[in-house]
Amino acid sequence: MTIVGEIDLYTAPGLQSEFTRLLQESPTTYVVIDMSGVEFCDSTGMNVLLSALKRLKERGGTLELAAPRPAVRKILQVTGLDSVFTVHEAVPGKLLTAEPKG
Repeated sequence: MTIVGEIDLYTAPGLQSEFTRLLQESPTTYVVIDMSGVEFCDSTGMNVLLSALKRLKERGGTLELAAPRPAVRKILQVTGLDSVFTVHEAVPGKLLTAEPKG
């Protein structure tokens, strides 16, 4: 999943809806979010990510973050969420070479 722009009070509800849709429509248990296009993420956005992580863990899965920009990485570090999420420097190569399933 790729997110771009800002995740804040105004955009977080849309992101929450997308996670809800994804989790309802598929048996997905492993989600990696490409954060390279996210310029800003406030506490509302972090709560959406935490909620999605919790829901995935309930079904035995996980949510990981990839390629956060420095501003987002700093928020993760200051809040301690960098120890809650697995954070990759880049999108994991295995995902870039994976064949679409269908």
